Amino acid sequence: MRIELLTDQRDSLGEGPLWDVAEQRLYWIDSYAPAVYSCDASGGERRSWRVPEPIGSLALREKGGAIVALRSGFFTLDFDTGAVARLAETQPGALRPRLNDGKVDRQGRFLAGSMDFEERDPVGALFRLDPDMSVHRLDDGIVCSNGPCFSPDGRILYFADTGRRVIYAYDYDTATGDVLSRRVFASFETMRGLPDGATVDAEGFVWSVEVYAGRLVRFDPNGVVERIVNLPVESATSLTFGGPDLDIAYVTSMARPFQGNYHRHREAGGLFAVHGLGVRGLPEPRFLG
Repeated sequence: MRIELLTDQRDSLGEGPLWDVAEQRLYWIDSYAPAVYSCDASGGERRSWRVPEPIGSLALREKGGAIVALRSGFFTLDFDTGAVARLAETQPGALRPRLNDGKVDRQGRFLAGSMDFEERDPVGALFRLDPDMSVHRLDDGIVCSNGPCFSPDGRILYFADTGRRVIYAYDYDTATGDVLSRRVFASFETMRGLPDGATVDAEGFVWSVEVYAGRLVRFDPNGVVERIVNLPVESATSLTFGGPDLDIAYVTSMARPFQGNYHRHREAGGLFAVHGLGVRGLPEPRFLG
């Protein structure tokens, strides 16, 4: 295994890495810059786009550009002009929730959850944006939404509440996009860190970044830990599989202090490429709207 520092721009809160198979490019965000970034598989040919509010995640659109989950709701982002336009507010009038992590399902719908800006109270919710741009509330009572990802057949939605130290699994209706039967998939109560961003590999195993512990944790489909991979920084936040063969794990991290303490690793905030894990990821779908 080899871990490479791909970029050293020290993102305040790097998040949401997304590999696009069609373009062979990596996208990610800095939530508090706030900005969207893109590069090729080796970290070159970088581009960036500023957005007007803190950003939690993005989804590439089939027709071009992106949907971005900003603090107040869903917006479109035009990559050619940089224009950002609001589609819908998700929790109008509420001051503390902001949209956070999101992922496109196998049918081309975008799911994103919100979190308490103070990361303390269960004021967050889980939303689905359909291709007709309608917004649907799927769950609530969430402290900090993170790590949505889908089983290879799309019938299980994995979703972390970082504030509750747990990854849930839902039965996911692929026809309607509705969720059923929420259950605990994996608890982090005895772990060193908290569940953050996540993805599912081609074998159906769930990879979760253990933030504040600097580890990748791979769970089998029953929620049993299969392996743990140590990272160069404790502040790792999220991952995706990418590269020409979908066998490189791209991992984001954050440079911002945690509870007033600065991170002790100088690479905190960097973007990393983990080679040689021996597994492949799945292509991420584009949003069909």
